[in-house]
Amino acid sequence: MSNCNVKMKVNGKVIEKEIEPRWLLSDYLRDKLGLTGTHVGCEHGVCGACTVLLNGEPVRSCLMLAVQADGSEVETVESLAEVDGTLHPIQQAFANNHALQCGFCTPGFLMSVKNFMETHPDLPTDDEIREAISGNLCRCTGYSNIIKAVKEAYVLKC
Repeated sequence: MSNCNVKMKVNGKVIEKEIEPRWLLSDYLRDKLGLTGTHVGCEHGVCGACTVLLNGEPVRSCLMLAVQADGSEVETVESLAEVDGTLHPIQQAFANNHALQCGFCTPGFLMSVKNFMETHPDLPTDDEIREAISGNLCRCTGYSNIIKAVKEAYVLKC
């Protein structure tokens, strides 16, 4: 099987690489580009730890071939913080509200919440937040602090 040339914009930077067509997007991001913030948990698309934004929409990078993202724009958790280290309001809210413990699921939550906030500009209800994060699993937090963090992120983004 011959390699494929893949070109995509990742975190604002156009990247073109030759890769094997069997590579998953998660493997490409982690192993080829060194963006290890994208975590691989279940490898079945159930846990949401590998969630990235593809053309602004959340996708499970463990279920998608990298060649399928050719010509697309990909945002990973590394795109959130400013170059000077200033945290994105979502990251700051998660830290302020102790919305993470081991942190393994956090990148997927952050990217899902980023998309939610962009598509739902008004302060959501708890039930709307629960629905928005329902595709991400956490074994440590119990979710209540994550819901608080999402509400605070709305306040911080102003």
